[in-house]
Amino acid sequence: MEQTGTFGQSSYRIGDLQLFRDADPAQLAPLLASCPIIRIGAGQPVEDPARARMYIVLAGALAVAADTESGMADGSVSRILPGESVGEQAVLDESANLSAMSAIVDSELLVIDGELVWKMIDLSGGLARNLLRMLSFRIRAANALLRRRQKLGEFYRQLSMNDGLTGLYNRSWLSDMLPKLVATAHRAGTPLALIMIDLDHFKMFNDTHGHLTGDDALRAAAGVISVALRPSDYAVRYGGEEMMVILPETTELLAVLVAERLVARMREAPIFPDMRLPLPHVTASVGVASLAAGMDEQGLIAAADAALYRAKHGGRDQVAL
Repeated sequence: MEQTGTFGQSSYRIGDLQLFRDADPAQLAPLLASCPIIRIGAGQPVEDPARARMYIVLAGALAVAADTESGMADGSVSRILPGESVGEQAVLDESANLSAMSAIVDSELLVIDGELVWKMIDLSGGLARNLLRMLSFRIRAANALLRRRQKLGEFYRQLSMNDGLTGLYNRSWLSDMLPKLVATAHRAGTPLALIMIDLDHFKMFNDTHGHLTGDDALRAAAGVISVALRPSDYAVRYGGEEMMVILPETTELLAVLVAERLVARMREAPIFPDMRLPLPHVTASVGVASLAAGMDEQGLIAAADAALYRAKHGGRDQVAL
């Protein structure tokens, strides 16, 4: 950066600068006359000292990154064009500029110290109104950006809670939600049932037909489960070929009926859509458990897993309680 002169010596006009529109030039020209104008080459950073200063772009353009202490430093960059300014916030809270600034092209900047900005605010109501309008616009823009980021963050949070292959909830979701569902059931005195599902001989299926077809089988099984459930129920891919269904406010008897329906529908789920190959229907062994008094989420999972073990050792393709 190099100083090329002062505003009073330049050909630039106060009326071309947004901050001074509708303000009385005669009042402000004497104050701005000694303010330095600096030249900065394309790609070079604006090296800001540890004090509050405002920069107004006279020619060229600045790239201003989100500041480093507000939590907004996510790579977003604003472009400041001729007549526009940056640094108002630093002046108002009397701190150094926290934003990384650099010239997009060769540029000239008017530099105004914070103390002088305050003098001009006291002197000119028009300048004060312009400053308030500019800050109001930036606050609205920042709020809109925050809302978009919140929606995007929620989208990615939901994405992180779903299994990429089957679309069912994953273990992260289960670890977060099952303790809450158990606590709610205990507090309200309502039943809660859990169904553990394991696809039978799945390793053999994979070895025979390949892992891509195995993925098709997992998706088909997940589809069977999803279609059979109520909106209030939850389906989870527990791991590998194991899946789980959580049934809030569901009695043991009703949970067994749901499990038996799942076993029957699993036998009929087509894996090869072209129908040219024999259909080795994937079957499932299912264990059902109900939440007992004093039982936590780990106890509920263990009870359902024990029931699943009995179903598998009883011949598979069946339900055990």
